[in-house]
Amino acid sequence: MSTLPAHELERLRAVAPDEADLTDLVARRLAGEPLQYLEGSAAFGPFDLMVDRRVLVPRPETEGLWELARRLVDAPAVIVDLCTGSGALAIALSDSFPAARVMGTDLSTAALQVARANGVAHAPRVEWFHGDLFDALDPALAGSVDLIVANPPYVATSEWGRLPADVRHEPRMALVSGPTGLEILRRIASESPAWLAPGGVVACEIGETQGEAVRELFSGFQSVEIRADLQGRDRYVVAGT
Repeated sequence: MSTLPAHELERLRAVAPDEADLTDLVARRLAGEPLQYLEGSAAFGPFDLMVDRRVLVPRPETEGLWELARRLVDAPAVIVDLCTGSGALAIALSDSFPAARVMGTDLSTAALQVARANGVAHAPRVEWFHGDLFDALDPALAGSVDLIVANPPYVATSEWGRLPADVRHEPRMALVSGPTGLEILRRIASESPAWLAPGGVVACEIGETQGEAVRELFSGFQSVEIRADLQGRDRYVVAGT
């Protein structure tokens, strides 16, 4: 067990009922399983969310997207979180805008099970829908969404094998977009305008090397900006109608 950092070992001790369970958790961690999966939870803003193999572990970069998104639109009435995963963004935005109707969508039924459980615990008003991006939504919502957010898959197929071992324990479909890594972002760029209300905004997390390519994808919007994360790396696209 000494091969684990002391702080990780202490965190595992806190969730292990006995020494045998601790030994199993340590072995799984040494094999690359994310620490948050072993603990069963991850922090996101003020929330402690349930996470497991069905969803991505929420990261500081995605928390940064929440911090950014809540400053983009004053008093949004309708918010949509695409590729919601654990539901982190939808839940946090529901807390930020208690009067808004907030919806989370995901193609993964397994991920939505986690999102719904987190919603029950932290944001009962959030609505959850299964489907491929906007296909999950009622067509009557077209033209009425004030804020669209997404942490979509943006890893290229060829990059998968080079990702850290703990990342490769997370759902591949939530990470890999396709051959270029831009496939889902391209769809969001092309489909969002039909759903946004006048003055509406879409904000997405992107890969740190994708800034200029993503700017081109969203060039049809009235405004488009690439924003940096706390490390100064291209990390978000913000586009407005």
